[in-house]
Formats: sequence, C-alpha cells, structure tokens
Amino acid sequence: MERCSWANSTPAMQAYHDNEWGRPQHDQQRLFELLCLETYQAGLSWQTVLNKRAAFNEDFYDYDIEKVAAMTDEDVERLLTDARIIRHRQKLNATINNARVIRDWPAGPSFEEWLWSFVDNQPIRQAWTSATELPATNDLAKQISKALKKLGFKFVGPTTVYSYLQAAGLINDHLVSCDWAPEKVNA
Repeated sequence: MERCSWANSTPAMQAYHDNEWGRPQHDQQRLFELLCLETYQAGLSWQTVLNKRAAFNEDFYDYDIEKVAAMTDEDVERLLTDARIIRHRQKLNATINNARVIRDWPAGPSFEEWLWSFVDNQPIRQAWTSATELPATNDLAKQISKALKKLGFKFVGPTTVYSYLQAAGLINDHLVSCDWAPEKVNA
C-alpha cells in the first residue's frame, strides 16, 4: 500500500492515516476530540499524542463535552499527576475551556455546521505530490483560528487549526500517490 510518507513510521501512525486522517468528520464529540488532540500536539510529535490517546480518552470521558465542561481546577490538578498523558496545564485547561465554549454554543448553526460552513460543506482538495509541499498553515486556517479565538477557544493558533482541518477532513492533503487520495479512492 502507498501511504503519505509521514504515515509509515509505526503501525499506530499507519492506522491513524488509513482509518481517520482526512476523512470528513461531522460528529461534534469527535470534532472536539480531534481539536483537543491537535492542541496537545503543539510542540510535540503526533506519535507522542497517539501513544497517549487512550489515556486522554479515559481522563476526558471519551471527550463527552458535557462531562469535560464540568471539570474543575481539582480535576486539572489530578490530571497533572497522570504520567500517561501530556501534563501541560495550559493545554489541559484549554480542553476544559473549549468544551465549555462548545457546550454554551449560541442558538443557530451547531459547532459542526459552523465549522463546515468555512468550506461550503465540501472538503478542500489540495493535490500535493510531495510532503515537502504541505504548508504548516494557510489563509483558511488563519481565518478559522481568528474566529475560534473570538468565540473564546484556547490553543487554536493557525498551525494547530490547519492540522485540525486536515485531521477532520475539511482539507484533504493526502498526497496524490497515496492510496487514500480521492483520485485513487474514487477511481
């Protein structure tokens, strides 16, 4: 099988690439989880995040938005002692804060609908031939980052948001040589 070059390092990376990355995601809880995972990755490798994903899921109630939003400072202190996760106070607080923003979302389009409206409900396809062509961010990620921050989200800089858009399938950055590229999947 031909995969994007970054996905070949470990079986966990391969599974993430093959089963999740770039697939359009519309479930609000799953979108929240992906956003959290991307915030944890800031400054670290994706492999590190994947290695700790199960523990994060356990500690954050499988990213149940209501339960995470109800977490307290005492919960953060407890999490800071859990060596199975990335123990970064600001990232842990951002998870709880971001759950509260989604929980308290104003009437109208849901978080999922709001997010997907940035791409007119259709994934953006960028047909890269090499991983060196992939940008760290783009104008869309900068626009969404600014909008998320205005709504009260934390740890959502343009680079994190770009990775999030890739992970959640709003941007499809599978290389054209990859067996998961739309050109090959839909052929």
